[in-house]
Amino acid sequence: MRFMVFMIPSVYQPGKKVDPKFTPPADMVEKMMKFNEDLAKAGAVLALDGLQPLTNGARVSFSGGKATVTDGPYAEAKEVVGGYWMLQFKSKQEAIDWIKKCPAQDGDIIEIRPVFEMSDFPADVQKAAGVKS
Repeated sequence: MRFMVFMIPSVYQPGKKVDPKFTPPADMVEKMMKFNEDLAKAGAVLALDGLQPLTNGARVSFSGGKATVTDGPYAEAKEVVGGYWMLQFKSKQEAIDWIKKCPAQDGDIIEIRPVFEMSDFPADVQKAAGVKS
């Protein structure tokens, strides 16, 4: 099973002002790199990356057939993803067990979400997606 795992660091959470040039401290990067190496050795890593602060991004919203672009930060943002892993495990419990080992800091949140596989969808959705039966 594939899982998208989101890191929501405390520094990116509501009420925090983040410098657009923010980078995590070297000691935390070193710990996270070790964790990521362990995940890779276990054959779990499909992709991973850290994300720059929200102030460096843009949001595209759609209404009435039009796209509206808003540069960050966004006043309505509650929790902001600071990085992600795309991981492969045999079960949700295995994903949880691994993520519990993450060198997260106090206040950080990590969300684990199973990824839809085409086989999860009913036949009509698979057909609409071009899956041959």
